[in-house]
This record gives sequence, structure tokens and C-alpha cells, in this order.
Amino acid sequence: MTDDGPSTPIGRAPDQPDDARIPTIPELVARELAEIVGEEWVRVERASVDEFKDPFWIPGDETYAASAVVQPGTVEEVQEVLRLANRHGVPVSPHSQGRNLGHGGASPRKRGAIQLGFQRMNRVLEIDEELALAVVEPGVTWQDLYDEVSQRGLDLLTPVPDLGWGSVVGNTMDSGHTYQDYGADYRLAAGFEVVLPDGELLRTGQGAIPGGKAGHTYRRSLGPSLDELFIQSNLGIVVRMGVWLKRRPEAYAPLVLVVGEDEDLEAAVDTIRELRLAGHLEGVPALYSTLRAAHMVLDAPVPPRALPYSVEELRQLGTEKDVGAWALRAAVWGDREIVEIKLRRVLEAWERIPSGRVHPVRVYARTEYEEFTRSAEKITIGIPTLKAIESTPDHVAHLDVSPVVPMRGSAIREVVEELRGHYAGAGLSFGVGIMVVGERSAVAIAGIRYDRTDEVSARTAVETGRRMVAALGELGYGDCRPHLEFMDLAQSAYSFNGHAYRRFVERLKDAVDPNGVLAPGRHGIWPARDRADGAVDPAAAGND
Repeated sequence: MTDDGPSTPIGRAPDQPDDARIPTIPELVARELAEIVGEEWVRVERASVDEFKDPFWIPGDETYAASAVVQPGTVEEVQEVLRLANRHGVPVSPHSQGRNLGHGGASPRKRGAIQLGFQRMNRVLEIDEELALAVVEPGVTWQDLYDEVSQRGLDLLTPVPDLGWGSVVGNTMDSGHTYQDYGADYRLAAGFEVVLPDGELLRTGQGAIPGGKAGHTYRRSLGPSLDELFIQSNLGIVVRMGVWLKRRPEAYAPLVLVVGEDEDLEAAVDTIRELRLAGHLEGVPALYSTLRAAHMVLDAPVPPRALPYSVEELRQLGTEKDVGAWALRAAVWGDREIVEIKLRRVLEAWERIPSGRVHPVRVYARTEYEEFTRSAEKITIGIPTLKAIESTPDHVAHLDVSPVVPMRGSAIREVVEELRGHYAGAGLSFGVGIMVVGERSAVAIAGIRYDRTDEVSARTAVETGRRMVAALGELGYGDCRPHLEFMDLAQSAYSFNGHAYRRFVERLKDAVDPNGVLAPGRHGIWPARDRADGAVDPAAAGND
């Protein structure tokens, strides 16, 4: 730490960073932060700060190095930290639990920013069993919420993503997926309390009424609804959020529906769409290619290797593991007689796919959930697990590319073949998961696997991801959750009318954050001072 300021300019790092260029914060700022949150909750030593860096990033590369980590314990402390950031012109980058693997982890988009972590703000503030909702702070994990509901013996089903260790708020703020009813079309959250960039406190929707009774039961407001402005944005920090839950169903049937041959992918996608439109499949079904299906459906990942798997090898693996070319993880739930009807409709539709087949089906009662052995069975009924990460070798990392695709077989095929070409060109094994986030759209996640201990392997993954994002954007498929490295590039695809969308959001950013301190560059939205300084990735700026 120095007395007079950072040892290197805060912003994008040079091509060849070294220890002398790693950012720090002035001692005055560190002291003032300690006065706000307590000395033990301010980390400035490099080894301590690095505990919060993205574990999947390129070894030795400090492009996204933070200058410090601060962990507030109250809303008031969050407000004071932002006021301090404005006084000193120091950027702050919030994270909830700091997972976000495959997208940049907890690392800030702007190098040298202070990471603001919410691990201490981990209270479940309220659970209303009658209305089936909870209110949580940003440090509450999916596991925390599930445990709280379970310990109280409540008749409620909690939503979960693939890994239970992440933050409920953090996942929601980055448009992450959950797989139960409200995961479809991202309907999980209702009613936010937000700290704005200048430290002011705001409540959205009906919560804006002092003593309002419907702050977490009704999503609209009087006038413009603001909740969506704070998702994937840098316009405020959500410090309190309502979460909609469901009743535990009487009956539940997890499903594995196999597509034996890749040539039947279009038929499978169109079948899933029609089942979703008819209400026979609910939540967010996930269609995985062979290698991803072995991992995410069977908990049996195929060991990674240096050479990519050939088409014939993938076919053989699909046969051996009974996941075919594609396998759908899905479920039906409800009253038993309704589940039986839905199952009949689903199985009849799937059998019409030429290579379609179904793993044995069992209908579980709500008292039988402890009998589940696979994570896929747990996830689709809201039981958190860490199996996906526990079953992955420690050196294996992933980087995700996430284009949004209409739920039409021909569109999914176009994206899959574009991705397949990039995998092959980079000498990587093909692996895609298609998250059916609604009746009409899917997110086709290309998970690029690599050795995180090897710089060449990591850089190959990053460059492959960059090419995927660029190519898909040109085809009209925008990335909805880009990695830090691709945020400017992904934003550049949203270029209608001379980037009118981005320019409008920049106007909002400059109005609420004139000093540009909150998460500059997040998802390609930079404040005025950084746009003037040229912090935007010049290869993706799109300022034509």
C-alpha cells in the first residue's frame, strides 16, 4: 500500500502485467473503510485479496485484479462504502457469494476496483408460509434458504440452480437459471431494496409505500416498474429481495428423455416446445449433449483429455451411458392423478421422435425424497447439491458462452452447428446444454472445458469463447450472460439504431452514478469518465 494512491492506473491491465503493476488502494481509503465495516473485514494484502479472484482465469494474468476486498455487515455500511467511493473516486464491484464460475467469478470488470462482498449479510429475513415467499439478504445461499425452510418444517419447495453454494440474490442479479416453476421466464424475484450508487436507499414496486403490504407479492408499481433495471446492471446494489416459493407437490416424477441420434435434435426441440406450451412439462428442462449429459444427468463425467472426442467416440459413449446424442433432464409434479396424465402425454410425444427413448420412470411421493441418489433428481424438485463441482477434477475449469435462441428446432440447429465448428477449430470436445427457459426461448450454453493450471489451455478457451460470442452475435443470437472478458463484445451485438439501447442505458448510468464508481463496465455499460478514458474494449466498442 502506498500513501499517495494506486501503484498502477485503475483500469484494463497492460498485456504483460507483473507484480509491480498490481493495483492497491491509498492507505487513507483503507483506514476509512475499516472505520465503516471494521478492520477485520477489509482485505488489502495481495494473498488475502487473491482468495476472491476468479479461480478459472488465466494463470498469472492480472487483467481483472481487484485492489481490496470489503465485506459490509449491514445496509448502512453498504451505503457508507458507496459514499466513500464517491468521495475518493474509487470504483466498487459488488458480489454476493463470489461464485459465478464460468463467467468471471467475483473479479471486477474494471481492474483495481474494490470488491464488495456480501458473505456477512446472510440472513433469511422472512418466510411467509401462507403466501409462499421468502425475503433474503444477498449473502443467503440456496442451501441456506433450503435449510431454513426445512428446519422450520414448512410445506414449501425452494428453487435451486445446479450448485447450491451460490447466492439467491447474486444468481438472480445475473440472470442465472433455476429449474422449478418460477425459473421459467425468470419469475423468481419480487420486490427489491436497493442501495443506489450515491448511497441512497430505494425500494421498488409496492415496497416504495412506507408500511406497504404487497412489497414482495406484486411485481408492478405505480408508473414504471424498476426491478429489471437492477438485474445485470450497475445502477444499484440489491440488498434485500423477495423470493417466490411453491408448495411441495403431492407427486413428483424426474425424467431422463434420450435422443439417440443427433439428426433428431430438431424434432426433440420442437417436441419440448409443444409440451411446454401445453403445460405438460414445467419449470426449466435442460437438454444436454453427450458429454454434458453424462455429467449433469448421470453424475458420471467423462474424464477430460487433451484430444477432442471424435463423432464416433461420442456415439459410443452415448450408447454406453444411455444418454445418446442428447438427453433431456426434466420433471413433472403436482397431484398424483395430474402427474400420471402429464407423464402419459410426455412419453407419447417423446416416442414419436425416431430415436427417442425414456429412462425408467418412477413417481415419488413427498415423503420419499430422501431416496434420491442422483443430483438431477434433487435439482428439479428444489434440493440443493454440489455434485456437479464435486465430480469435476480440480484442475478442470469451464468458460460459458450463452446465446439466446428461439425455441425452434431449426434455430437451435443453426446455433449448435456454429458452436460445433468453433469447438472443432480449437481442438476441443463438443459440449452444450440447452436451458429451456420458457415456452419460446432457450439459452444454449456452450461450456468450454480446459485445464486451469495451464496458461495455453486457458488462453485457448478464452479465445474460443470470444470467437463464439462474435460469430453468434453476427447471426442474431446475443449472449445473455457473458464472461467478463466478453462483456463489451457481447454488448456490441445489441446495435440497433446506432447502439440506441446501450446509449440509453449509459444516460441512466451517468444520471444515477455521475462519478462512475459502481461496477463500471458491467455487461458493457461504462460511465462517462471511462468512456472518455478509452476503458472500453476497442475491438467491441461499436461507436460508429
